[in-house]
Amino acid sequence: MQKVKLPLTVDPYRSAQKRLDYDGIIVAAQLERLAEATEGVISDAGVKLSFDVDAQGLKIVSGNATVEVELECQRCWGNFAHRYDIEFLYSPIFNEDQAGDLPDAYEPAIVDENGEINLIQLVEDELIVALPQVAMHEEEDCKIDSENMVYGEIPLADERPNPFAVLKNLKQSNEE
Repeated sequence: MQKVKLPLTVDPYRSAQKRLDYDGIIVAAQLERLAEATEGVISDAGVKLSFDVDAQGLKIVSGNATVEVELECQRCWGNFAHRYDIEFLYSPIFNEDQAGDLPDAYEPAIVDENGEINLIQLVEDELIVALPQVAMHEEEDCKIDSENMVYGEIPLADERPNPFAVLKNLKQSNEE
């Protein structure tokens, strides 16, 4: 089955009532913010979305996405390909005040003035958040092996006198 491009925006309420499922891609060129956060987006993002209504009657958007990006290794400063998968669960809301009413399992997705959510932005946000904080090759693939790594001593913080020690002396002199 050939995957097609996902729609840019979708009405989550109608889609949830119809229990629609999307299986498609987001073209790498559309993931501009992800490209800025990495060294580049290598592949299109494969995305699966399901719209549904939960037991409480809340509309929900659940899905997963897979993408391959190029990251810079923080150990050897070389670039490497990193493929990762994410899963997400959203519930559409009209304003940020409603976010507190959602169960903890759901992330809020604010709908625009037309009652739609931007699917590309939603998925791209999740992909950016899921990036590793410190990107590194696997140790066996890195140019710098563990034998050549340098571990230094962490200097102790300066021992400064407590600025409130003067008050302690004042209190003692008042008691006498």
